[in-house]
Amino acid sequence: MSVLTRPAVLCLAALAPLAAALGANPGGFTNQFPIAACDFQTRGGNAYLILQVNRQLYLSNKRCKECVKEDGLVELWITVLPETRLVTFNHGGKQLTVRTRIFEEYETVDGELEEVSKNFLADCYPMRDVYYFGEDVFDGDGNPLPDAWLAGKDGAKPGILVPDRAYLLGSRYFQEFAPNAKDRVEHTSMGFEVEVPAGTFKNCVEMTETTPLEPGSESIKVYCPNVGMVRDGNLELIRIYNNAQSPSVDD
Repeated sequence: MSVLTRPAVLCLAALAPLAAALGANPGGFTNQFPIAACDFQTRGGNAYLILQVNRQLYLSNKRCKECVKEDGLVELWITVLPETRLVTFNHGGKQLTVRTRIFEEYETVDGELEEVSKNFLADCYPMRDVYYFGEDVFDGDGNPLPDAWLAGKDGAKPGILVPDRAYLLGSRYFQEFAPNAKDRVEHTSMGFEVEVPAGTFKNCVEMTETTPLEPGSESIKVYCPNVGMVRDGNLELIRIYNNAQSPSVDD
C-alpha cells in the first residue's frame, strides 16, 4: 500500500515518537530520534523534501543586485540522483545498515564550480521524516573538504534533515551529529506566504540553522509544502525540474 493511501490512524500513531523526541529537550536541541521505528526507503520523502529521482531545484541570488555585487552570481542546483549508498552505524546497541539516496548540491560562483556536496538521505516510513546520514564534500577542483561526515564513523549519528508531520513551532533538533559536523535547526516561523521567481507558495516554514562549532553563525532557510526549499539565505528558488541531470554529469 502506498504512503498516500496508508490509513491515517497509522500515520498519527507513528508520529507520536518523533513529536515526543522533538519536544523532549525544550532548552536545547535533541539528537535522540525514533530510528528503530523507521522502515528506511530511498524514495518518497515528504512535502518539504521530495525524494524523487532526477527532481531538481535551481536557486540563485540573481535578483539581489547587492548580493551579486558583493558575493558574485551564486547558483545552486539540488538534484536527487539515481545513485544510492549503504551506511552502517550502531543504534541502541545494534548495528543497522541503511540504503540511502544521494542528494547532490552543486554550487557555482560567477559560472565557476565552488563546491559539490553529496548528501546521504533516507525516508523514515511511515512517518515520512527525511533522515540525514552523512555527506561527501568537494571543492571546485575536486578536493575533499573537512565538512564530510558519515553516521557510524567516529561516533557520528544520523540526524533529521527535514521532518514531516512533526513540524512544531519552536522545535529544535540536530540535523547532523558528528565531531566535525553539528548543524542544528529551530523552527522559527510557520504558516506564511513566500513569493520567489518559481511562484508564490503558502503555508511555508522558516528554519534557522546554527552550529556550536561556529558560535554566532546563522543560516535561514524556507521550505514550502509540495515544493521544498524556496530560500537559502539570499538564494531564491528559480525553477523546479522533474526530469533533470545533475550539472556534475558534464564535468
